[in-house]
Amino acid sequence: MGLLAMIHNSKKRFRLSPPQVLAIGFILIIIAGSILLSLPVSIAGEGQMTWTDALFMATSATCVTGLSVINTGAHLSTFGEIVLICLVQIGGLGFMTMSTLIALVLRRRISFQERLILQEAMNHESTEGIVRLVRKVLIYALYIELAGAVLYAIRWSFEMPIGKAVYFGIFHSISIFNNAGFDLFGSMPDRPGSLMHYVEDPFVNIVSMLLVILGGIGFIVISDLLTYPKNKKLTLHSKVVLSASAALIFIGAIVILIFEFTNTHTLQPLSAIGKLLSSLLQSVSSRSAGINTIDIPSMRQATQFFIIIMMFIGASPGSSGGGIKVTTFVILVGAVIAMMRGQEEIVLFRRRISKDRIYKAITFTLLSFSLIVIATIVLTITESYPFLGVLFEVTSAYATAGMSMGLSSQLTEFGKVFLVILMFIGRLGPVTLAYILIPLPEKEHFRYPEGKITIG
Repeated sequence: MGLLAMIHNSKKRFRLSPPQVLAIGFILIIIAGSILLSLPVSIAGEGQMTWTDALFMATSATCVTGLSVINTGAHLSTFGEIVLICLVQIGGLGFMTMSTLIALVLRRRISFQERLILQEAMNHESTEGIVRLVRKVLIYALYIELAGAVLYAIRWSFEMPIGKAVYFGIFHSISIFNNAGFDLFGSMPDRPGSLMHYVEDPFVNIVSMLLVILGGIGFIVISDLLTYPKNKKLTLHSKVVLSASAALIFIGAIVILIFEFTNTHTLQPLSAIGKLLSSLLQSVSSRSAGINTIDIPSMRQATQFFIIIMMFIGASPGSSGGGIKVTTFVILVGAVIAMMRGQEEIVLFRRRISKDRIYKAITFTLLSFSLIVIATIVLTITESYPFLGVLFEVTSAYATAGMSMGLSSQLTEFGKVFLVILMFIGRLGPVTLAYILIPLPEKEHFRYPEGKITIG
């Protein structure tokens, strides 16, 4: 009996928690992707890719960041591009979501432990209905990506062979919907990177913005919106995400338009519609997507710093976007407003926010801010690059935003590995990482006496 008890206890001791399973799963996918991208068949022509570059690209794709140390369209072969976009799809939807798809196809029962992992991966409140949510996620994602691919293919069929237009449509639809931001236009010598060639093209801009928004608001919100005609109601989460996202897009577009209106390197040469489209797309993209139609390094420093703030805020929980998330930002703003009004509780849409949510929002924000500060200090020492450029790249990596001022392509080997770790932490989230590394404390059976500290 004693031996059985020891075996049972050892199993319990070494049983992986859902956050640990997620972390290990992402690590294994990144390693597999790195091996595939480092193969000669993944490289175009006679070029080569170092293991560090392959690791960086695999991490950037799996964490749906979009930062790149190579010219994706020019340096990768078709096989390498397919590997990259598969990593984006797996990373964007979540490897547990993809595993559940396989299990559902094979008609295998989803265990409770797997449901717990899915709950963690989807950032859902409970395991109830989690498998139904995963089914919806897969269906919504595939339909949205298919629609985006068709629309892109139709547009690009006017300027390239139909086969290439379809291939470009599929690649960019998956990349942009999953908020990764990788593009293949680097394979065209006469084209600038990302979507800069289409700066005044309403069709490409609108399709891209819709893909980014749908990928960034989260599948829970999309599910709510699709059932709204029947239920005639939205959850508090959806109301907060939709209202905050709309406000951030509008404010961001206005700020970028004002700051860059007279900049001869960005908005000034464009027509009125070009200025409006560029401002809107950069506002939509800056919080996680990583695509751009105007040159980021040519922007004014005030605009670049504003984009850093937008990247830090990020997208919505349950999406492929990063950052501290719009819901966290709203809770922090709500806490400030409540304090200024002398109120003890945060109320959003006539609903009180529990204190554990407030504590989590504060913890997540402070941890994220601390990581960005520490990473920026380290890279300003190791990399010969202006401070704002380092801060921009670090925030982009942590928030999995994918925008760049050019540092990624000039990183030292240490800098590349450092950003790989930062992208990984940003995809998991610092709180999840803390759950992985720090064991849960035992419940205290007593309370300390209250003390008072002077604030302000």
